[in-house]
Amino acid sequence: MNAPAAGASAAIEKPLSRADYEDFLYNEAALLDEWRMDEWFALFLEGAIYEVPCAGAPDNADSSEDLFYISDNYFRLGHRVARMNKESHHSEFPHSSVTRMIGNVRVLGADQSGVSVGCTFVTHRSKNDVLSVYCGHHRYVLRAVEGRIRIVSKRTFLDLNSLRPQGRVSIIV
Repeated sequence: MNAPAAGASAAIEKPLSRADYEDFLYNEAALLDEWRMDEWFALFLEGAIYEVPCAGAPDNADSSEDLFYISDNYFRLGHRVARMNKESHHSEFPHSSVTRMIGNVRVLGADQSGVSVGCTFVTHRSKNDVLSVYCGHHRYVLRAVEGRIRIVSKRTFLDLNSLRPQGRVSIIV
């Protein structure tokens, strides 16, 4: 994408309806639940970021200063997806059974980078006779490109005090 000319300002992304974003988020959850990782990765725009701050981190946590479980740029996220698709990814082969529930979808604002959308989630993960529950909220920046909603950034906040008893985030929550 070209930068705006000097003195010109980039256009503010015009928000779609909440229902459009809600449908997008439901589809994203289904792709992850069904382990369709390549299709999930295709939702991200080139240059996108995906971050998961440590459990209990504030919404303004900064990955350049604070510890994050995941702080992936587009390139690293692509490698993460490729690894998770391999049988040698031992913590997720065979794959966990996962069900995600999305709720409280809200359009939070818009600027030159895209539309800010928030939602809450509960993710149930079952593996090796252990059920783990992750809950929290997502903060997205989304942009409509050629009639499709795409992810500019996604930040997943775990509304937990720690990862105990879950112990790991080998799945992308």
